[in-house]
Parts: sequence; structure tokens; C-alpha cells
Amino acid sequence: MVAADGRVVGRGQRELTQHFPHPGWVEHDADEIWQTTRDSAREAIAQAGVTPDAIGITNQRETVVVWDRETGRPIDRALVWQDRRTAARCAALRAAGQAERLYQVTGLVPDPYFSATKLEWLLQHTARTAQLPVERLAAGTIDTWLIWKLTAGAVHATDPTNASRTMLFDINSRAWSSQLLTLFGIPAGLLPEVRPSSGDFGTSAPEHFGAAIPIRGVAGDQQAALFGQGCWSAGESKNTYGTGAFLLLHTGAARPVGGQGILTTIACDAEGRAAYALEAGIFVAGAAVQWLRDGLGLLAKAPESEQMARGLASNDGVYFVPALTGLGAPAWEPEARGTIVGLTRGTTREHLVRAALEAMAYGTADVLEAMRGASGAPLDVLRVDGGATFNDWLMQFQADVLGVPVERPDVIETTAMGAAGLAGIAAGVWADAATFFAARRYQRFAPATGPAGASNAARSGLGGWRRAVRAAVSWARDRD
Repeated sequence: MVAADGRVVGRGQRELTQHFPHPGWVEHDADEIWQTTRDSAREAIAQAGVTPDAIGITNQRETVVVWDRETGRPIDRALVWQDRRTAARCAALRAAGQAERLYQVTGLVPDPYFSATKLEWLLQHTARTAQLPVERLAAGTIDTWLIWKLTAGAVHATDPTNASRTMLFDINSRAWSSQLLTLFGIPAGLLPEVRPSSGDFGTSAPEHFGAAIPIRGVAGDQQAALFGQGCWSAGESKNTYGTGAFLLLHTGAARPVGGQGILTTIACDAEGRAAYALEAGIFVAGAAVQWLRDGLGLLAKAPESEQMARGLASNDGVYFVPALTGLGAPAWEPEARGTIVGLTRGTTREHLVRAALEAMAYGTADVLEAMRGASGAPLDVLRVDGGATFNDWLMQFQADVLGVPVERPDVIETTAMGAAGLAGIAAGVWADAATFFAARRYQRFAPATGPAGASNAARSGLGGWRRAVRAAVSWARDRD
């Protein structure tokens, strides 16, 4: 919970089970998502000792769930944004010449990352969908699912930031695209109403938290983080280092020119109204360190990675391209897989851990270069958030690679802060966005050797990194 003075006065967290039924498939139990969210919120309210004025919701965006309106039960597990089972369908869309059409309407590229092919798959491959009349079914991203559950089925809604990640939403007219619904065979009645990010999403049923609480803010995780970082105007940017890494550059009220593997998406202005942003996503960032910990046992706890990286003078030519679920921007190669190059007899576990950290910084530099090339926007500072930003070595390395300062906020959970801000502004807790943001403080990491382009060890490694990425892409595409 966030107080009116910007302090975090209550927290609640629960682990969420990941399901991997087949290689490349990633699923969540939607009922478990609801229960853990409700229980975490109850814990935060209990810590704060007060009833909230409003609820804000933020979520991993492209994950999609279908449920029965009458019973409120999911028809199957939710398909997670990382799920790659529809890669062949997306390849077919590209082969059929649909890529440009999809980009012009949605700002996105044909990739399993987005919701449309996931929802299409659920409707075609889940037995219970065939057993129920279409009017019994409802669908949505996780924000929509939580709103439905909180309001006991009274509200079926989403916001423009989440809608813009489904590959079904026309970001020009800001409405569901009838042409794309036809393309993917999705009945319009399945989809939620799209409401402003800072506005009315109904009221939670009293049995959930002991009182009826208005739901007044909704935004996808990356757009919520952009808002929480105070990036409400054209030219302002942030990068979130979580499971993946996501860089957003706010471009204002006009749709920007994208391209070069960069997506165009809906963001929020200072009033929580729809605006535009360029986005680049790195599918695996912090998850690479988790894999080295849980899959290979190279470290016991993720924070150990900082000292392990500091213990080496350089990477000694070892690079790790963590394409464990394909490559996002700027390559967009869903068939790419994790690649480690440069191994010698002298390679140690410390080299692999450092290479995973460096991959976050080098990947960020690549997508930022493509983003700036598409938009022409300058970059004077990069604001950062997410769990990996606790790693001071990584933050300094990122500043050195980019040649510009990196700023880390005092409250790392900017995604939650953004959702709180959107809800609190609509509920009157804060008069405006500037009042909401007034209490934030930042720690700055300045580049060690001057502006971008300076010759330093961090930037000199970019060539090796890009060579490693080319190797990963070549492996994916060379099928002879």
C-alpha cells in the first residue's frame, strides 16, 4: 500500500507456480493468480492498518485467460507472455504478408509473445470451449480477470495499455479491430470494454477486503512503471529489469514512426489518458540469473552475482545470449535459443554469471540504439527499476555501456507505484501527477569515462556481444 506522502506502508507477496507442460510452453493457474493476489492484498492492508481509498491494478500484459461467465472458473490455464507454442502460426502470418498490416493497426509484430494467437489457440484446442456457447465465455489479460473476480463478475473491462498488447487493438482508433478479430477467429463478445487507465473500473466486493473499495487505476506493468518513473512526456524513458527487460520511450500524443524491430504501444500521459510510446522487449533478463541459480546451481542466491562479477577484471571473451524463450527486439527471432560463446579451459562459473549480467546491459544498449534510430529522440538519462537494479555493479556497467547516467529510484517497485498513482489521482488522493511524484528520490550512476562513444572496456565489449547475437540468430535460421 502507498500512503499519500509516497511511503510504502504495506506489502504482500506470494510465490506463483510456473507450469511447463512442453518445451516452450509456459502456463499459470488463473485461480491461483486470483487467490495469491487477493491474499497478498489482504496482507498489505493488514500491515498498513487502514482501508485503502482505491485499488490500482498492474499485471504482466500479454498473458491471457478464458473463463466461464456463469461459474467464474477458467476453462484452462492462462497462457503466459513467455509461451512460444504459437510460433508456427506467427511464422505463417509473416509468410502470408500480414506483418505490415498487423504493425500498421496494432504497432506490434507477429510473435507468440502477444495475446491474439494465444487466445486463438485456447479457443481452438481447449475442449471446454466447444462445450459452452460463446456467450458463456469471457476472455482477457490478467487485469481483466482480476477486475472480474474483484467485482464478482460485475465488470468486464481493461485499459488501453493492456489492450494494445493483444495484437487485436487498433492503436489508431483505440478500439478493438473487427478485421483482426475475424483474422484470428475471436468473437467480439469475448473481449472486455476498454476504459481509461485512470478511471472507474467498478468496486471490489466487500467480502474480499472487509469493505467495498473502488478500483480506479489499471495499466500493464511496463506502462505503469513508465508512469511511476514520472515519464509522462515525449522523450522520457525507463528500463525495467525483471524477468525480462523492457525499455519504453514516451513519444507523446502522436503515434511515432517505429520500425527496426521496435514496437509502438499505448502509454499514459500525466492525467492517465492514452498516449504513445516506443517499446523494446528483451524476453529474458533477470530470468537468466535465475536459470544459472536454479537450473545449473552456479550460485545460491541471485544477489551473489554482483560480487562474482566484481571478482573478474573482464569477461575474457565469454558472452551469453539468454534467448531461452526466443529473441525479442531488435532481432525478433522466436526460434533462437540460449547461446554461450567464448568458452575456454579457463572459463569459470563467475564468467557465466558475469556474462548473464552483461547481457542485460548490452541488450539494453542494442534496443535503445534501434529505438533512437526509429524516433530520433535524444537520451540524456535512463531511469531504471526492477529487481536486478539492486545490483550496483550492473547499474554502473549499464551507465558505462550507454555513456549516459542511469538513475535508480528510492522505491524500486515503480510498477506498483505507477498503478497506485493512476488510482490515487482518479480517487483524489493526489491532485495531479506532479503531486504524486514529489516525494521520489533517485541515486545516480554516472558513466566512468564520459559520453556515449568513448573508448572504454564496457563499450568495447559491444562488438563481441553483437557477434554472439548473430551466432544465436544464425543457429535458429540455419535448418539445413
